Amino acid sequence: MLETSKFEVWPENEDIVLMFLRCQTQWRSGPSGLIGLDYGVVLDLCRLYQVEDSKTTLEGLQIMEAHALGLIAEQQAKAARSKK
Repeated sequence: MLETSKFEVWPENEDIVLMFLRCQTQWRSGPSGLIGLDYGVVLDLCRLYQVEDSKTTLEGLQIMEAHALGLIAEQQAKAARSKK
């Protein structure tokens, strides 16, 4: 099991978390900030790392991506409020 002092990952999610970390520099951005992961690159990484079940991995990454985008939006809103 992948474990640090900040979080614990269940064994069934370890491969998805590792792939998410591999994709950490593959975010698409627009004028308002981050949009989401570049799925073309994600699928290339799945092939490179010989992921057996790309569909399940992508679905897990999308859950993590949505949560990360939510956290980023919260941080941006908090920063905007503190500037006022």
